[in-house]
Amino acid sequence: MKKLKTIDADAYPQEALAEEEPRYLRRQKPVEIKRRKFGKKAWKTYFRVSLAVVALAIAAGTIFAAADFLLTSPRMALANPSQVELSGNHFVSRASILEIFSADRGRSVMRIPLAKRRAQVEALPWVERATVRRALPNRIQVDVVERTPIAFLREGSNLFLVDGQGQILDRPLEADFRFPVVTGISEAMPRNERAQRMKMMTDFIASVRDVRAGAEELVSEIDLSDANDLQATLAGLQGTADAVLVHFGNGGFRDKFQILLNNIGQWESAAGRVASVDLRFEHEVVVNPETSLSATLSQPVAAKAAAKVKLAGDAKPKMRSVGQRKIAHARPRTAPHAKSHRSAVRRATH
Repeated sequence: MKKLKTIDADAYPQEALAEEEPRYLRRQKPVEIKRRKFGKKAWKTYFRVSLAVVALAIAAGTIFAAADFLLTSPRMALANPSQVELSGNHFVSRASILEIFSADRGRSVMRIPLAKRRAQVEALPWVERATVRRALPNRIQVDVVERTPIAFLREGSNLFLVDGQGQILDRPLEADFRFPVVTGISEAMPRNERAQRMKMMTDFIASVRDVRAGAEELVSEIDLSDANDLQATLAGLQGTADAVLVHFGNGGFRDKFQILLNNIGQWESAAGRVASVDLRFEHEVVVNPETSLSATLSQPVAAKAAAKVKLAGDAKPKMRSVGQRKIAHARPRTAPHAKSHRSAVRRATH
């Protein structure tokens, strides 16, 4: 090493010949930084970025101006009731619809909460469903589908209307309806329970219509107070105005009504004017005649079934004399106009 130092001291840097000097103190070779000059490619990049920034700024300004116009311009405001257009209504009053949109008076139509307003419109008793939409620049269109009543509902001395879903409706003064009267349901009853009982009624009406065209005209009143027993008051079964209370149960209405039509004449011939009939039992019919001679007329009436699998529509009753005895089944409720003391006549079907 001493020889190398003396031979060529300038051939090696002093830092390399210094053995005791630590490496981390050695001077590093300076790094040359090359600076690029602006070229055509760099200018194109900067130009494109500048154009993008300007375009974004213009778009943002346009959106802001459009939003400001739509939300605050007087031309977009719901200024008067004539700007609310209503269609599809017959019994729903225009005043009730305008009252819902009264809170939006003077507000831009773009600020009106359509979903909330639609829910408020559908909360009206006569409205089954509704559509609410904007019609720019400053109108609101409301289309409603009204409920279809199918019966009168009597609650005490008040008479309402009711649809197939159990919705109770106010009776319009100018409308003319011809429906049977329903009792036994009320506003206090849960909605789903009302709907179930009204479905039982619609099934009954459809069944009697299948048996005889126009037979629903014979039904004057239907009592739905018992979910397992539809009680119908029918008038004119024999061409007279006399009313008969019939217990139909909760199903099999078609066959039961056929039995009633086929046998009511024989029952009246055998027991006098019939006040009520109970068709709820599978193998027998309980008949309550309206007569004061209950002791002499209380006797069962037998009817031969045409087929085992269904209630007989052509059953022919025949009388057989038996001693007076108490009927095992509970007596059905008699019609309101029937006498208080009546006898029950029971016939067994085979």
